Amino acid sequence: MKKIFYLFTVVFLSFTAMAQNNNTITPQVNVSGEGSVKIKPDFAIITIGSEIKDADSAKAKKQNDAIISKMIQVIKKSNVAEKDYQTQRVNLYKTREYQEKKDYFVANQTITVTLRNLDQYEKLMSDLLDAGANTINGVEFKSTQTEKYATEIRGKAVLDAKKKAQDYAGALNQTIGKALIISDQSVVNNPRVYMMKTAEADANGMGQTLAAGEIEISTNVNVVFELK
Repeated sequence: MKKIFYLFTVVFLSFTAMAQNNNTITPQVNVSGEGSVKIKPDFAIITIGSEIKDADSAKAKKQNDAIISKMIQVIKKSNVAEKDYQTQRVNLYKTREYQEKKDYFVANQTITVTLRNLDQYEKLMSDLLDAGANTINGVEFKSTQTEKYATEIRGKAVLDAKKKAQDYAGALNQTIGKALIISDQSVVNNPRVYMMKTAEADANGMGQTLAAGEIEISTNVNVVFELK
């Protein structure tokens, strides 16, 4: 009986010790790191369109359709591939001018153009405005090289996180061990430029209106390291 009790006690203590070891909290340091690189954009996405207001809905739509047709002809003559331009939005709605106490119909349509040769930007925009375009919703610059730099910025982000962890641990006279958790969130910043046609621009010519700048491709990483 004593042998059985002794054996039971040994087994119980062994399981208790294992449970305590499994429940031991590993000291950790949780840090974030950032990696980024700036590159020159090599294409742009232009959102441009036309908006016409008239008391007659049919006239508003007809005038707007005529302008859009001219704009599409301009785009085609600029050697933009058919897959690189698309109608984005078509609207026809009624609105009221309260000061005039009169109802109007507004017809508008926008086209998105992917311009792969930025040297064509000035002429294309000038020709589209001459065709009757009167709304420019934005120009978004992008790069075909984004994926090429993805590995580089991820490595920079992890090294940045590691350096921070070493700084924190060093201040406590400790060191870091292996990484336990890595979480990644990538962000690409595409700068936008807005342009409006003015009477002065018409009189003096369009001039240079494009400032593409650079695209900053960045990623943020959270890393959990062992703390020793």
